[in-house]
Amino acid sequence: MKGVSAHYGEARVLADVSLRVGEGEVVTLVGRNGAGKTTLLRCVMGLHRRMAGTVTVAGRDVSAAAPHHRARLGLGFVPDDRGIYASLNVEENLTLPPVKGSSAWPLSRIYDTFPVLADRRRAPGAKLSGGEQQMLALARVLRTGARVLLCDEPTEGLAPLIVQQIGEILLEAKKHGVGVLLVEQNLRFATQVADRHYLLAQGRIVETLANADVRRREHELLRYLGL
Repeated sequence: MKGVSAHYGEARVLADVSLRVGEGEVVTLVGRNGAGKTTLLRCVMGLHRRMAGTVTVAGRDVSAAAPHHRARLGLGFVPDDRGIYASLNVEENLTLPPVKGSSAWPLSRIYDTFPVLADRRRAPGAKLSGGEQQMLALARVLRTGARVLLCDEPTEGLAPLIVQQIGEILLEAKKHGVGVLLVEQNLRFATQVADRHYLLAQGRIVETLANADVRRREHELLRYLGL
């Protein structure tokens, strides 16, 4: 994205934001609550229409494209509420979205990677735990063939073992060339999976940090984030 600004009513939430995510790269977006992180993901996906600036996917300008057109070009969104269809079972949630492109994970691979989903394939979405729902949300996007994942706080409120599994899945996707833009407050988790980090403050990118910078300044950043 380049020069992106976004508003809610008269309030400006993002101001001239530019960033990029490369193929097979995990990039985190770090900032206080209310800094505009979720709005930024929604702008990339086309879900927030009051924006100016440019969003480009694989060299193609999609700034005026509807969300479903962006999805067909390879963007996949995992929202913070996970977006699980409560009345559908796990397998129906996985097979409902259309599959685009040769990079789509087949159902057999999904179940090999997410064995808990194989065990729960007939369970309604509403009956899954928070960790199982997060696994399902990630698996569903990978099955569509998305080449860029937009993940909003995927580890929030989850047990350490589930957080570790989510990290392993993101690294597996990265290994196969998938790019990830990750909104994440857990700095230690972020440094385990990400290549670099953007610090968002008051709607602007104020720093780009390497993993070494985050580790060296962890206590400072945690105080800044209010954690």
